[in-house]
Amino acid sequence: MNKIISNFLYIGSGIGLTLKLTFGGVFIGVVGGILLSILRYNGIGRSLINAIVSVLRGTPLLLQLSFVYFIAPDVIGVRLDLLSAGILAFGINSSAYIAEIVRAGIESLPRGQFEAAQTLGISRFYMWKDIILPQVITNIFPAMVNEVIALLKETVLIAMIGGLDIMRRSQTIAAEQYEYFQPLCMAGIYYYGLVRLIESIGKKIEQRRTLC
Repeated sequence: MNKIISNFLYIGSGIGLTLKLTFGGVFIGVVGGILLSILRYNGIGRSLINAIVSVLRGTPLLLQLSFVYFIAPDVIGVRLDLLSAGILAFGINSSAYIAEIVRAGIESLPRGQFEAAQTLGISRFYMWKDIILPQVITNIFPAMVNEVIALLKETVLIAMIGGLDIMRRSQTIAAEQYEYFQPLCMAGIYYYGLVRLIESIGKKIEQRRTLC
């Protein structure tokens, strides 16, 4: 029993890295995705943005992570630590998906809102900040929660470059004790619990927004 508890706690100590990668990546993804969507909607670098989004969505995340961690230092001359490389890679990848989510949200709004803002002389900055984006975020909120969950599960890829997240720790125990079923089940429990927690928080936020 002590061994089981010890294994469970050891695997659980990887939650910190998993959450840092998830929410760090989501932050970069949201900022990048919104920026790409606004630029593309306004026709600024549309072809280039479409190409970037296509490449990011069309290549494996593990490949992108490997590029950032192993190749970027040779290109920019700066060696990123594992956490920074992971957050950057997950964030860049997420920005492509969030850009598409935001694009759909923008296109769902009546065109008349943009025309009315221009007629009233509202600057583009305040139009997007106070009129368009609040509505878009409300419309796409469920999709954004799904993106957070998807990114959480994708963080297991950090184990491929040595990150001691939940998955990597379960693999370590499995290799040391020659027992895969128990540690992998424990990892599954942690991931499932985190997913359910994010879903619960998302639903509560959505309910409060609806009441307001």
